[in-house]
Amino acid sequence: MLKIRLLRMGKKKRPFYRVVVADARSPRDGKYLDIVGTYNPLVDPAEVKIDKEKLDKWVSKGARPTKRVEGLLRM
Repeated sequence: MLKIRLLRMGKKKRPFYRVVVADARSPRDGKYLDIVGTYNPLVDPAEVKIDKEKLDKWVSKGARPTKRVEGLLRM
């Protein structure tokens, strides 16, 4: 099963996230198939960049977003 989820990047106490498509069994910061977007919670307001075409392509192939990513997509 494919998941659309966050991959943590950045330094200690300075998080930056990539929105990626990965197998549900792989670890959070492990192997992924494609980068769909980015999320930066440190700026005000939080910055979310999502490539809608890639997102739609992966959702049509059966990938499901996690609850956290669903919240980001509503922003």
